Amino acid sequence: MIEVETDAAEDWGGGTDWAALAGEAVRAAVGASAHAALLDSGITIEVSVKLGGDEEVRALNAAYRGRDKATNVLSFPMLDAGLIATVGKADGGEVLLGDVVLAHGVCLAEARDKGLKVSAHAAHLIVHGTLHLLGYDHETSEPDAAAMEEVERRALATIGVADPYLTEVQS
Repeated sequence: MIEVETDAAEDWGGGTDWAALAGEAVRAAVGASAHAALLDSGITIEVSVKLGGDEEVRALNAAYRGRDKATNVLSFPMLDAGLIATVGKADGGEVLLGDVVLAHGVCLAEARDKGLKVSAHAAHLIVHGTLHLLGYDHETSEPDAAAMEEVERRALATIGVADPYLTEVQS
């Protein structure tokens, strides 16, 4: 079972059920990943999704990545990706996979630039961030980046979000 704790800052507004969107995006990411068996494992996997502001994300990015600027999404894994297959065996059946943090202003600007709904872009960023929690990495090599993008496409398709990479090509 996947539990998603969501905290949305006021900037994110009330027009979208952000908790439902975050839950759907996290489950879609896990389901499309190499770790899909976690969905039916009987283990409780928890992911925290924070929909924050640009300044909050800038501070986190500076503190943890040495980059003093806001970015669209940050991921903070709580579990080494190599250990994911062993979860639940010695932890009482509950595992905190990690945290995903989005920056409102960056997400909004990117959505506008791409002609997307903010909710669709946020779903993509949550899927992307969740895949990082699961050990996917697009910065290690081109094949790794392509593999991660393919998993993102599959995950997003299951929740009705168009291929974000196709959208970028058409822009």
